[in-house]
Order: sequence, then C-alpha cells, then structure tokens
Amino acid sequence: MPPSSNQSLLHLLPVCLEFLEVSGLRKCYPCSHGREEAKTTAMTRSCVKKLSTILLDAITDKDPLVQEQVCSALCALGEAQPKDTLSTCEEHLRQHEKLAHPYRTMILRTMETVVSNHISELDKDMARAIIILASSEMTKAKDLVCDWQQAASSVLVSVGKRFVGMVMEEMLSKFQPGVLPHCFVLQTLANLSVSNVFGMVPFLTSVLSTMLPMLGMAKHDTMRVVFCCALQRFSESTLEYVANLDQAPDPTVRKDTFASDISSAYDILFHQWLQSREAKLRLAVVEALGPMSHLLPSEKLEEQLPKLLPGVLALYKKHAETSHVSKSLGQILEAAVSVGSRTLDIQLDSLLAALHAQICVPVESSSPLVTTNRKEVLRCFTILACCSPERLLAFLLPKLDTSNERTRVGSLQVLRHVINSAAAQMEVKKPFILSSMRLPILDTNSKVKRAVVQVISAMAHHGYLEQPGGEAMLEYLVQQCALLPDAEPQKPGPWEEPPADSVREISVSTLYLFSTTVDRMTEVLWPCLLEFLTPVRFTGALTPLCKSLVHLAQKKQEKGADALLIQYDSDSEVTLPSPYAIATRLLTVSSSPYLGDGRGAASLCLLSVLHRDIHPLLGQRWATTIPLLLEYLDEHTAETLPQKEWEEKLLVFLRDSLAVVSDNMWTCQLSLEMCKQLPCYNGTPQEKSFLYKCVGTTLGAASSKDVVRKLLQELLETARYQEEAEHEGLACCFGICAISHLDDTLAQLEEFVRSDVFRKSIGIFNIFKDRSENEVEKVKGALILCYGHVAARAPRELVLARAESDILRNMFQCFSTKVLGIKVETKDPALQLCLVQSVYMVCQAICSSVQAGSFHFSWKAELVAQMMDFIKGEPPNSLRTPIRKKAMLACTHLVSLEPALEEQVRTDMVHGCLHSVLAVLPEPAGEDGCQESLYLDTMHALEGLLRSLLQRNMTPQGLQIMVEHLSPWIKSLRGYERARALGLSACLLQFFLEHLHALVPFHNLGLLVGLFSPRCADLWPATRQEAVNCVYYLLYLQLGYEGFSRDYRDDVAERLLTLKDGLVHPDPAILFHTCHSIAQVIAKRLPPDQLISLLLTLFESLGDPDKNCSRAATVMINCLLKERGSMLLEKVPEIVSVLRSKLQETREEHVLQAAQHSVHILASQHCAAVVTSLLGSPLPFDSHICTLWRALAAEPSLCTQVLGLLLEKISRDVPFKESRAFLLSSTPDRVATLLPLTATCALHEVMSAPASGPAVLELYPQLFAGLLLRVSCTVGVQLPRNLQAKERRTTSSAIASKALDPCSSAVDALRAALLRGGSEDVVQRVELEGGWESLRTSAGHEDGVAQLASAMAKFAGPRLPLVMKALLCTQSSVYEVQRVTSTAFLAELLNSNVVNDLMLLESLLDNLAARQKDPCASVRRLVLHGLANIASGSPDKVRTHGPQLLTAMIGGLDDGDDPHSLVALEAMAGLAKLLGLVEPRDLPSVLLHTAIRIRPFFDSEKTEFRSVSIRLFGHLNKACHGDCEDVFLEQVIGGLVPLLLHLRDPQAPVAGACRFALRMCGPNLECEELEAAFQKHLQDGRSLHFGEFLNTVCKHLMRYFPDLLGRLVSTSLFYFKSSWEDVRTAAPMLTGFLVLHSEPQHQAQVDLEQLITALQLLLKDPAPTVRGKAAETLGRLVRFS
Repeated sequence: MPPSSNQSLLHLLPVCLEFLEVSGLRKCYPCSHGREEAKTTAMTRSCVKKLSTILLDAITDKDPLVQEQVCSALCALGEAQPKDTLSTCEEHLRQHEKLAHPYRTMILRTMETVVSNHISELDKDMARAIIILASSEMTKAKDLVCDWQQAASSVLVSVGKRFVGMVMEEMLSKFQPGVLPHCFVLQTLANLSVSNVFGMVPFLTSVLSTMLPMLGMAKHDTMRVVFCCALQRFSESTLEYVANLDQAPDPTVRKDTFASDISSAYDILFHQWLQSREAKLRLAVVEALGPMSHLLPSEKLEEQLPKLLPGVLALYKKHAETSHVSKSLGQILEAAVSVGSRTLDIQLDSLLAALHAQICVPVESSSPLVTTNRKEVLRCFTILACCSPERLLAFLLPKLDTSNERTRVGSLQVLRHVINSAAAQMEVKKPFILSSMRLPILDTNSKVKRAVVQVISAMAHHGYLEQPGGEAMLEYLVQQCALLPDAEPQKPGPWEEPPADSVREISVSTLYLFSTTVDRMTEVLWPCLLEFLTPVRFTGALTPLCKSLVHLAQKKQEKGADALLIQYDSDSEVTLPSPYAIATRLLTVSSSPYLGDGRGAASLCLLSVLHRDIHPLLGQRWATTIPLLLEYLDEHTAETLPQKEWEEKLLVFLRDSLAVVSDNMWTCQLSLEMCKQLPCYNGTPQEKSFLYKCVGTTLGAASSKDVVRKLLQELLETARYQEEAEHEGLACCFGICAISHLDDTLAQLEEFVRSDVFRKSIGIFNIFKDRSENEVEKVKGALILCYGHVAARAPRELVLARAESDILRNMFQCFSTKVLGIKVETKDPALQLCLVQSVYMVCQAICSSVQAGSFHFSWKAELVAQMMDFIKGEPPNSLRTPIRKKAMLACTHLVSLEPALEEQVRTDMVHGCLHSVLAVLPEPAGEDGCQESLYLDTMHALEGLLRSLLQRNMTPQGLQIMVEHLSPWIKSLRGYERARALGLSACLLQFFLEHLHALVPFHNLGLLVGLFSPRCADLWPATRQEAVNCVYYLLYLQLGYEGFSRDYRDDVAERLLTLKDGLVHPDPAILFHTCHSIAQVIAKRLPPDQLISLLLTLFESLGDPDKNCSRAATVMINCLLKERGSMLLEKVPEIVSVLRSKLQETREEHVLQAAQHSVHILASQHCAAVVTSLLGSPLPFDSHICTLWRALAAEPSLCTQVLGLLLEKISRDVPFKESRAFLLSSTPDRVATLLPLTATCALHEVMSAPASGPAVLELYPQLFAGLLLRVSCTVGVQLPRNLQAKERRTTSSAIASKALDPCSSAVDALRAALLRGGSEDVVQRVELEGGWESLRTSAGHEDGVAQLASAMAKFAGPRLPLVMKALLCTQSSVYEVQRVTSTAFLAELLNSNVVNDLMLLESLLDNLAARQKDPCASVRRLVLHGLANIASGSPDKVRTHGPQLLTAMIGGLDDGDDPHSLVALEAMAGLAKLLGLVEPRDLPSVLLHTAIRIRPFFDSEKTEFRSVSIRLFGHLNKACHGDCEDVFLEQVIGGLVPLLLHLRDPQAPVAGACRFALRMCGPNLECEELEAAFQKHLQDGRSLHFGEFLNTVCKHLMRYFPDLLGRLVSTSLFYFKSSWEDVRTAAPMLTGFLVLHSEPQHQAQVDLEQLITALQLLLKDPAPTVRGKAAETLGRLVRFS
C-alpha cells in the first residue's frame, strides 16, 4: 500500500474510533482485538487490491472471451469485497490515464454491475469517489465516444438509484448556467429521471431553469438531439409522477409547476429546431413534443395547435420511418381532446388526409417499425372517430370509390378499425357505411377482397347486416367462398407480402363464424343462404354453405320440431329454390364428394336435415340410408374412392327414394328439374354424366309414357354432341330408361334417326349445311352408344328379338353412309370406338340370354370381319385407344355363338390379335399408369378370346395348334414378347386342364415340355414363373390322360410350385439349381417314349440367343442323363482328348462341367502324374486350370493324396530367398521361391471345392500348422522377377482371375483349410475382427495371429493338441518370423480356458518360459503377453503360478534391452490383469516398487504408456483395498492431481483410465463422500461435466483433507506448463476450486505469491481457454482475503 494511503488510513482511524464510541460498539472489543482486526482488514485489502490489479492488467487481452472472463472474475471479487474491488477499479482508472477507452469501458461496466448488485452496501465516501470517477470518465473526452461515455453514465445512473442527491450534485456541477454541458451529462440526467422518478422530479424545476437558457446556445445538431431526449424523458417522468401522486414523496407537485418551463422549451423546439435539415434532430423534436404537449398550458396548446399539427404532419413527407411521428401525433391529439380544443376541427381535414396516406403507404408488413406505425395511426383515427365521427366518415367513405388498390385497401382497414373501436359513434351511420360498399365489392383485386371480407366480419358483429343492403354483403361473402384456388388473386408485387390466408379461406372462416357464434346473424342467414345453393357461380362455396345451413337448420329444429324449415312466401324478396331443385343440386354435386373440401358429405347432411321439405315421406328412409353413405365416404379418400361404385350407391339411393315417394307427379316434376339443370354442368362432365344417369333413373320410375317420350326427345335435341364426355352420360340415361321403357326408348331413338335433322348428313353434295362433318360423326357416335347401352341394360328376353332387326341395323345405319349407291365407312376413331363398344354390349347381352345356345346369329361373320378390320387398323407398336380391347371382347362373345367360324378365319383372327397385342412396345418406366392399365385390360381380352377359340377344339391337336401360333413369340428376341407369350400359354394350358374330358394319348408332351422348360431360366423373371406354370399344367395333363381324376394331386408335380421361389432369386446358382430340380421332376413323370423328343428339343435350345436358357438346357440335359444312366463314363477318353480345345473355344457352363468331370476320372487313375502336370501350369492360374484343380476334390481318397503331395512340395523347399535390389540397399529383399508358391496356390484351389472336406479333416493339424508358418514366411515377400513382369503384363487381362501375391495366397489357402475342416466359425470370427487382412501386413501380423488363435480356442478346441504339437517344435526355428508367429499363437491360447481343460497349460507355460531369453524383443514381449493371458483364460491357476508370473512381469518392467520400452509396456498391462488374482501375501513386495516404477509414465508423451500406467495404478489401488500401508497411501495421494487433470487428456483412452484409477483410489482415501463422488461421476460411458465434478471433489478434499491443500496446489502448479492445452486449462480450474473450498485457517499452506505469479504467467498463455481459466481462478483467490 502506498505511503499516502497509509497516511490516509491513520487520519481516518481516530474518526472510526470516535464513531465506535458514539455508537457504543467499541466497548465490546478489547483494544488488542481491534488492532488484530485492523491488521486483518489491511491484509485483506492488500490481497483484493493485488488480485484486482492483476485482473485489471489482464483486461487488455486480445481475445473477447478472455476479456469477458476477466470481467467476470472482477465481478466475483466485487461480490465478495465490493468496496475494495470498486476502490481498486477506481484507482486503476485514475492511475492509467492512457488506457484505451475500450478497456476503460469494460472496467466501468464491471463497476456498474457491482454497484447495481451492492448499492445498499455502498457508503457515502465510496459513492462519492465512484461518482467523481464516472463523471470524469464521462466528460473526459469532449468528442463522443459512445460506449465509454455510456458505460460511465450507466454507473452514475446506478449510483443515483440510492444517492440521487450526490449524483445530482456532481451533475449540476457540470451543468452550470451559461455553459453548454457535455452530451452525456444531459443524457445521465434524462436516464436518471426515468430510473428514479420520485427522487428526480423534485430536481426538475432547477434543472429546467438551468437548461432552458442553454437551448439557444446549442448550435450543433447532436447537442440539440440530447436536449430533446432530455425534455422527452423529463416530461414522461413528470407525467408518471403526477399519475402516481399517492406514492410520491411530494403530493403537491402538479403539471402546472412545469408549464412555464415546458412552454419556453416548446417554443425553441417547435419554432427553431423542428425546421432543421438533420433528420435525427427532427425526429428527436417530434418525440419530445408528444409528452410535452400534455404539460403545456391549455391556452398555449389551443393557440399552438394550428401550427403544431401541420408541423408534425409535414414530417411524414420527410421521414421514411414514421412510427415516432405517429406516436407523438397521437399524444398531441389526446392532449387536444382532453382540453376540449375547438381548433382541432379546423385541422381535421389535413389530419385525416395525412393519416390516411400513412395507412396506404406501400411497406413491408414484416418490419416491426411499420407495424408500430400502423397501430399508432389507427389509434389516431380512433381518437378522431370518437370526437368527430361525421367528419371522419365524410372523408373516409368517398375514398372507397377510388379504383386505386392501396387507397381502397387502406380505407377499408380504417373503416373496419373504427367500426370496432368507435361502435357507439358509428351506430347511426350504418346505412351510409353499407351504401358506401357498393363499389368495393365489385373490385377483383385480392387484397381489396380480403379487406372487404374483414369489414363485413366487423359489420356482422355490430348489426350492420341486419340493415337494408346487408344482403349484398352476404352475397359477396358467399362469392368469395366460391373462389377456386386457380382463380385467386394475381401475384403480389415486389413491395407486397402475400396474405397469410387466401381470400377464400378467410371468407369460409367468416361464414362459419357468422352461422355458429354470432347469434344475431341467424335470422339474417336463414333462409337467405338457400338462395345460393343452385346457381352455378356459387358451386365452390357449397361446402361452407351446406355446413352453415345444417347448423342453422338444427337451430330452427330446436325451436319448432314439426314445422317446415323452408317457408315459401310469394311476397318475400328472397327467391328460394324449389325442393326439386335443392334435391337435384345436392344429389348431383355429391357424385364428386371430395371436391371443394368435401362437398359430398356436406350436401348429404343438408339433404338429411331438409328431408321434410323435400318430401314428407322421406324422413324415416333417409335417416338410415344417408348415414350409410356418409360412413362409406369416411372409409375412403379422393384417391381410394371407387367412382363407379359410389355413383351406383347414389343411384340406388335415388331409386329407393322414388320408390318411397311413389308419386308420379312428384317424379315427373323431379325429372323436369333434372333436365332443366343439365346445362348448368356443361363445365363439369363427370357431374353432368351422373345427372344423365339420374334422369334415366327418374324416367324409369315415371309411369307417364308421354312425359318419358317428350323428355327423351328433348335430351336428344339438346345434347352437346361435340363433347365426347357427354356421349356416355346420354347413352347411360337411355340404357337405364330402357329397363322400364324399352319400346318407347327404341322408338324415340329411331324417330330421331329418321328426323329431318339427322337426314341432312346423307349425300355427298348436301353435307350438313348447319353442322360440320365432325359434328355429324359425334351425333352418330352418341346414337350408336345409346343403342349399345339399351341392349346392355334392357331385359334379356326382350333384347334377343330386337337385336338384329332394330338395334344392330340402326347402329350400322348410323356408322356407314351410302354415297351414290356406294357404302362408305367412317375412319373416325371415336366413332369406331363407339361402334366397337356397342357391338360388344349387344353380343354380351345375346350371350347372357338363356336362349343364346339356340340363337342363330346371322350378323356373326360380318361383325367378326368388321372387328378384325378395326384391330388391324390399329398401330402395331403402340396402344393409345381401347379399340382393340373392345373388339377382342366382342369377338370373344361372337366366337361362342352359332354358326361356327371357318378354320382360316380362326387362324387369321388368332394371328392378327397376337400381332396386335404382343408386339406393342412396353411403356417407359415412370410413365403414366393409364397406358399400363389399358394394356393389361387388352391382354385379358386377348386371353378371353384365345380361351373361347380353344374351347371350340378341346383336343391335344387343338392345343398344339394354339401353341404353334404362340411358338414364334415364345422364342422372340424381345423379352417382353416372350413374357407375354408364356403368360398366354399358361393361361391356355390351365383352361385346357380345367376342361379336360377326352382320355386320348398325349403324344406331343415331350415336344411341349422341351419348348417351355428352358424358359425357366429366362432373363425376364416373369417369363420363368409362367414357364414353370406351363410345365406344371403339362404334367397334370399327362396324368389326366393316364386316367387320374381332375382333383388328384401328385406330390412330384406339386413340387414345381415350391420351386418357383428359387426362380426369382438373383443368384444364378440358385436359379440353375432350381432348373435342375425342375428337370428331376420332369424325369420322374416323363413317359419313356417321350424322352428322345424331349432331349432333341432341349439340344436345340442350346443355341438359344438367351444364354440363360441355353445354360438351363445344359443343366436339364445333364440331370436327365444322370437320372436315366451314367452315359458320360463311356466317353471319358473322348472328353479328355477335346478338353483343351473346348476350354479355349467357349466358356459355357456345360463345357466347364464336362471338363471337371473328365479331369476327375483321369486323376483317379494317375494322381501323381496329374498333380505334377498341373503344377507345371504357369502362374497365376487361369480360370480353366483352377476349375480342373477343384475337380480333384470330388472324391475324398483322391483328395487326400493330392493334399499330401502338395504339403510335401511346400515344406521341401526354402520359402524365400534374400537378394539386394540395389547395391547400396541396406535391407535385402525377400523373393518367394516358385515351387512352394505354386503348391500353395494349388492347395487353395483344391480346398476351395466343398467336396474336399473329408480329406481336409484327415490332414487338419498338418495343414493348419504348415499353412500358418507359410503365412509367416511370406509377409512382405515379393514375387519372383519373372512373375512380377508377367503380373504387370496381365493386370488387365481377363485370363488372370486375381492379382498374385505370396502372402495372400497363403492366407487364402489357410482360410480354405479351415472352412473345409469344419471351422467355419473360426473363419467368420477372424473375418469379423479383420484378422485376415491383418495377417497379410507386417504391422498387423501379430494381431491377426492372436485373433486366429482366439477363434481356434473358442470354436476348434478339440483340434488344438495336435496343432500345438506341430507348433511347439518351432522354438528352435532358424526363421525369426516363424518364432514370432508361433509365440503369438501360443500366447493367445492362454487367453482361453480351453488349454486348461485339455491339460495343455503346464506344457505351454514351460515352452513360453523357455522363450523368455529369446534374442528377439518381439518374442520376449509376446511371452509376457501370453503369461498375462492366464488371468483371463485360467484365473484359478494364477494363484498357483503367482510368484513365477509376478517375477516375469517385474523382470519385464526392468528389461533394459528394449530401447522403445515395449516390453515394459506389456509388463504393465500384464500386471494390471494379474494383480487381482494372485495371493495377497505375494503383493506387498511388488506394490510400492511397481507404483514408483510406473509413476514417470503418467505424463509420457505416448498415449498408450499414459493409459496403461494409469490403469495399472488403479489396479494397484484395487489390490490393496482395506490394507493400504502408509507408504503406499503417499503414492495414492501423490497421484490424485495427475489423475484429476488427465481426465481432460486429449486422448480418450487416457481419460478413461483416469476414471477407473480414481474410482479405485476412492476406498483407500477412507472418505465416503469422495468415494461416492468418484463412483457417481466417473462411470464408464457417462458424460462428465468436468467443472461440476472438480468442484465436488475439491469440496470434499478440503473438508476431509485440509492439510493437503498446499501439496495439491503445488502439484497442480507443475501442470501449468503442460504441453496439452486441455490439461493446462484444467490445472488452474483445480487450483481455483481448492481455494474456493478451503478454510481460512488452512490457507497458510499455500504460497500465495507463488500461486499468483504462476497464474499471472498463465494469463500470457497462447491458448485463450487457459487465459480465461487463469482469470477465473484469480477471481476465486478472494478467499485468501
């Protein structure tokens, strides 16, 4: 502390003592205690001062986060010692005058925080010092430095909340009369007046008296802005003070007190400053004028309004952001109204114009300022509406007539607002407001529409729609509900935001609101809304209309249950639709139930409610039928609804309703109304078609024939024939009507055909003068369809007599025309389709008649020829119309009628139809599904036609003829044609089987089976399935001809169905295996006399262009030959002689199979010669040689000989030779020798064959040991030079199956031996662990061997004794790699208990112990690894061999021959495994030595050493739980800090080891809370909040081990220099938490100076996080104070 400060304290001491004496407190403390207290206080202040000074020096850090942490630390010091902290900050700022203002700003903000939180603890002296400092900081710079000066001002405001007098004293000292003050002096006064209203307002009189003369002195706009802001705040605080006089300290204060001063200020602000060019100043002025207007004298305000209002309004044109202007204007208007100003009326027009312009300004609605401005403007309109409603409406309503969108929308928004906010004033103005809406409702702009709907909504709530003219508003609302999405508004401009809801959505919501919640609207809406049901223009609004009407009707029913809901009054102004019109309309629109938001359900519900008004008898029936229809709609969606089925349900509903009414007059009236409404649906063909069906249904129920004839004639004359969609509806109408009125219907049709209108189309020189030729064709088509539907729906017994004479004759009369005596047929596709469809319906009607069998159809040949002409006229490659489908359906019915067709006609028909359908190109993927559906329907029609033709000749010969027609398509090069042809064949065979009767020989079975069976492997999966079906049906046909009953099921033939799944599998092996199985089935059921024809047919299939079918034929041939006899054995010499040539000529599967069989026979006789010959094949083996090697495994005895010979070749020669690639190379290259390499490749190929399994089992130990050692000798070994060159030449050749590598070939051979030896689990386990890849690399070889040994121990235990026997002898191998490999394998075996079970443990231990002195460090390391594995493999044996194992591990720790300490690392890992299992008496001798030996590894640069040593430390602690000697406890305590800090180690394994070690240390520390903390926070897998955990640990350490504080802190200081950033960050954290939880009496253990110095150094650390934590810890050192 400086001397001056000491002197000050000495001077203050007597004062303090005097204070204590006066207060009576001094006598409580002896004098000596007072001296101690003073000494302690001085030391405390010294500590806080030093810490604060260090932190203040660090505030200049470049990192913002560190700066923030420093400020937080200062705040922490301030929380504990606010006075000292504030004093230090104040002193620092005074002493460092050159400190840059950004850092001064941070210090001032810190001071503000401390002051705000501890304002009650400040004494006057400190407050005065802070006030003086802040005042100096605020006014030091004459120029504006906003952040700095604002921070100082905020300090003053915070202090002023308690010491307002002192702050005002300081501010007033800098606020002298005649001298312009600093800007922030004024701002401080302004802010203080808001933060402390009751303390500040009493000063305002003097402040204003001093400030007013200064207003004229302010020449700069910035200063003027500050004055304006101050006046605004002063006025606002005054108004708040006056409004809360009951709480004010001086209730005598009134607004009049400030009137004179505010008036003077007003003159300057308004008359001088408002005219400034500076926008900020003008806005500041206008913001101040608002609250100031309330303090002006009423006379002055009345006097100034003529100038004030125009002045404020003028600012609208000068500023883009006008919310402040509008707010101030609203305040001025409120003040004017409050004093009853008469001048306001004079300014009203200009006010309204300016405010209206603000509402109409195009702005972005998303801007908060814009939203605020609109609210303030509308508030102004509310004020004006309350005081001058007539003038407001006189201005506003004419604005609605303008065509400008913005003006109209803005006016409507204002109108809606005043209707809601000034309802009482607008009550008498309702008629005028309604009449003013005439033009806005005609506007088509979407924004205007939206605004109009909102106005109508406001009107409804206030009773406007009940007035005359309200119905127009209601109609407008319904019109908007009827808008379609596409018909909605034009795209908004670039300055506009699209509306949140569409016009239709908001209109629908409004209508629902009216009908459900606005009770006063019920009488307005009912029955007015019924008027909108039938007009077409309101179709889009039907759903909301119906729902609203249902709700209103239910309300009506609640009032009068028995009365009719609709009262038809001739005097009423509302024209209501008739019950017939309502019923027709609602039923028709229900045919498209999901359009318009579900109008079908809404319409049906309304029908149900109006049942009594439709007809009194319908109520009971509709109560049951309509709910069923609604339930059906609920079960479906627009996508899933079957339209035809739904329409049929509605027609049934209509027929049922007509039957219930049973009133001819009512039915005729309904039919007339339906016909009347038909033109209304010209734009909706589907609904019009349904209405036609309703007309037909209603006419069918009518008993008046005159009405029926008249309406049918009217329909024919008024139909819109140019619309093809209407043809079907008109035809359905006539067809339905013909059910009850066949004669009248036919007569009316014939009468129309003979009419003058229709005959105008006859003659080439008189072609329709009033109709185009195309229109005539459409009329003909419609009439033809009518005849077809009449035939289809009329009673069958009546149709048969009228079919040829009336129906067909008139149809063809319409279709063809005679010109000059020549019959001319139309080429119009639409007319052709009408004729084809009608012919189909006529033929179907004839065939379904009970008299069809005896009916002689004279038109048959002519109709067949006509249909075939249509089919042939269609494009062969595409399918666009259903003409050929309909024509084939018609032919299907024609074929079954008498007389029979001629053979040539039948042939031409089949050929033409097949070519017309099968050749059609398939639709590309992703195309519309309509074409696919049309094609499927056409295929079904073709199937029906072929079945109909086959039925006329149900014999094998007839079947053969049909198959011959299909045969070219079955063998087509195009897959889709084959698939279609096979499908048709299967369909015909199934039909033939189902109708099989005659028992005659089936001589062509072999031929047909041979045709279909190879297609089981077709490239198209669909073709395969159909081929199996064909074979299946053929076999049952054979069984049928053999005399079995039709329901007989043959087990062999049924197996074909189970084989179909194999044909869809993508694996070719499964596919051809399935073909083989199919061939087996065929071989068992094929008659002997059919075998030759079948084989001949299959041999022909070998040349099939589809290679899959060719291969399937080979499979089937081989299977048949195998099943019938071993024919290939007789031709073995011949196969051997052509083997080489065949292999070079082709790669077909059947040739390769034959080659394999041949080499097997040859090797059975000459094994050694074959092996020697094949070993002479060049490397790498090509695919043919590999195939031949695999063939040698077919027989176990032969395979055993081959494997033995190859093993001998491997072991006889040296595995590699060493040579130097370059003269200067330090390491020789290893090159594989050729013979062992070739034998290894051959072994792999032989054992790759599944049949080699028995032989491999027999030689399993020899193969495993030999190949494992072979692998070890080939790691990193290169190919011979000649093979390297060849390998480079053949890398892209198809002959080489894979790249040749010595090590890979050995690994592959080892894998093959394991697989064939029954050790599949071993292979899979090693594969999953990546062991096979590891075996191939030098770096991972040992791991791969260990993984292999582990898998062998787990899955191949019984084989280990012989395998070990083969490997133990490698101890003396001259090859180091073999010793390493064998040691790694044997070491890993000890990891499993299987060696103990097999009694191999002792021999293994002895063998490994003998290898401890091996010159190779890797062998010694692996020996330790193996010995440690006993802990997991045979833990019960550890106690027995404990001393031996511990001795070996300790020896490993002290191994000095390993420069990389890898042996020591292995020893540490081994000790970690063994410690928990050895005898406790063996531990004391090793615990301390081990702990001391491993301690240096805690901070090793190598991750693995840190992880293993720390984990071993945990095991050492675990081993001595409950029996920890003091000397070892010292090691535990010494390790706490490293363990805690390494929890933040950048390497996860190290952090995990620390978690384990700390959990193990817990019990030895004998602190339950600390142990619980370790167990809770440090569980593996649980996320760790390090700061929270460290805080908890330090709390318990300082509670139970307070004497360790100095030792722990000094240890953590060591890690302040750690090379890991995270550890350096954790070290000061640990120190800070220890300090935080330490007790004062123990803090002397810490060398505070050393700690502070170390933390000061950390504040210069390059890592920002470290600097931040250092600053945080410095803040916590306040505990030492």
